[in-house]
Amino acid sequence: MPPELPYCRPLLTPLVHFSAPVSLDSHKYSRATKRMMIPGKKLIPLIVFILTSLSILRLLRFSITVSPSSPISALPSPLQQNCSTASPTCNLVPSQSQSHGTSKTPPKTSANATTLTKKEFKLLSNLITKKAPCNLLIFGSEPQYLKLSKINAGGITIFLEDDADKISAIKRKSNRTRVYKVEYQRPAKDAYELLKHARKNPACAPSSRLHHASKCELALAYLPQEVYKHKWEVVVVDGPSGNTPEAPGRMATIYTASIIARTGNITDVVVHDVDRTIEKWFSWEFLCEDNLVSSKGKLWNFRITGQSNSTSFCPAKTIQIE
Repeated sequence: MPPELPYCRPLLTPLVHFSAPVSLDSHKYSRATKRMMIPGKKLIPLIVFILTSLSILRLLRFSITVSPSSPISALPSPLQQNCSTASPTCNLVPSQSQSHGTSKTPPKTSANATTLTKKEFKLLSNLITKKAPCNLLIFGSEPQYLKLSKINAGGITIFLEDDADKISAIKRKSNRTRVYKVEYQRPAKDAYELLKHARKNPACAPSSRLHHASKCELALAYLPQEVYKHKWEVVVVDGPSGNTPEAPGRMATIYTASIIARTGNITDVVVHDVDRTIEKWFSWEFLCEDNLVSSKGKLWNFRITGQSNSTSFCPAKTIQIE
């Protein structure tokens, strides 16, 4: 029998490797690292909010810096009084050249204001040059018209203006130039009613006079007395603005210019903005197409011969308005 051998188990190297024991300090360091990483994620929205707020503040500061300041409107002189169709009181407006401490900032102009083109102004300046020295009456005022006062240095020039800002810009060119502030009561939207009134009312006839007792609603009977005292060779109608239905219209100034012209010998009446309905209607009605001697652009020049006994403004025809 073969000899019995004792059973021996082989010595095998274990396949499982055990990691080195983790120290207590390493465990604490790992937990601390996790705690520090968590707040970093929460800070991202806060940082974005702060940066956005700073950007908005910079934009607001920039917009405030570049935005223009509101202009301060020119104040009328304390000596200035108004002329209106409701009050006979009317005083001369002091010239800016005689006042002290006035600002040299140019006055505000209306967005709808229209100035004369070069060709229109040439027609007007040539007329004044031929007439000078003469009596020149201007309803309204534009910077260009100050040159007319200089051309008419030996004559009398009167400006009638309702805009205080424009008045503040007018500088007297000579001792024979006057500037009066006036007020107009009737808005442009009343034009049609006033035209019907003038056609039916004998008080509005061309032979009527501009006096305080006039019953014609178109008559400017409370202008400065100097206006009624002189005979005028040239009358320019470029005021009031009449640029909106609620703004004062030029109905009364065109009618009054026609009455003034008929009290003299020969008077040139120049009307601006005749592309507008009111200026066109009332020019044809009271100045007459037959009297139109020249035109340029939106400027019409009528030449009126004195007719103190005339019963109609235009010969044998009436303009129909539909």
